[in-house]
Amino acid sequence: MKKELTIFHGSEKIIETPVFGEGKTNNDFGLGFYCTESEELAKEWAVSSLRDGFSNQYSLNTEYMKVLNLNSPEYTVLNWIAVLVEHRTFSIKTPVARKAKRYLIENFGVNVNAFDLIIGYRADDSYFDYAESFLNNGITVEQLAQAMRLGKQGEQIVIKSQFAFSKIKYEGFAVAEKEKYYVIRKNRNDEANSSYMKMLEKENDGLYIQDIVRGGIKNDDPRIQGKLSK
Repeated sequence: MKKELTIFHGSEKIIETPVFGEGKTNNDFGLGFYCTESEELAKEWAVSSLRDGFSNQYSLNTEYMKVLNLNSPEYTVLNWIAVLVEHRTFSIKTPVARKAKRYLIENFGVNVNAFDLIIGYRADDSYFDYAESFLNNGITVEQLAQAMRLGKQGEQIVIKSQFAFSKIKYEGFAVAEKEKYYVIRKNRNDEANSSYMKMLEKENDGLYIQDIVRGGIKNDDPRIQGKLSK
């Protein structure tokens, strides 16, 4: 990771001083300040169909920080979803899903609070639906990994620790116009969903979450290692 980062936070308000300990605990990776290196993505995340938003810009010195990159080769999409199900609220529709949630957290969970920064997919709109479908035994882990690349939703950088918060420097803001960026956001989501439906039409004999639980599959299993994080 670069020592000096320029990051952006999409919001309905201007945030000059992000505060450690504030925010929602049920975000993707728990409590933290959620950013991206893409100003355009931050603007998409800032708007709704009813209002404009703001892309807040910051510089961040990452020297001496402990960084968890869930998109690096040492992790798989199962690590990402394990962190997600531990923090987000999912619709648990079956006994399989209840057992799957426990199994994922116990065997693929990562203690995100041990890190200063987290890098990973953002479970926005469609991504959350894909993850929920996998948890409820609706799609395979291979399909989930493929779905994560649909729509090119981008990575988020989450500032977790008090030390990391102390290294944020506010650099200004830009207005995100709803007329432009809500349309882009919706088109991106629609594109992902369209590609997802086409993917589901193809035959698939991969591993469902029920197979993973019954088979006692772990992160070092050759059936998942090395191919899901690409």
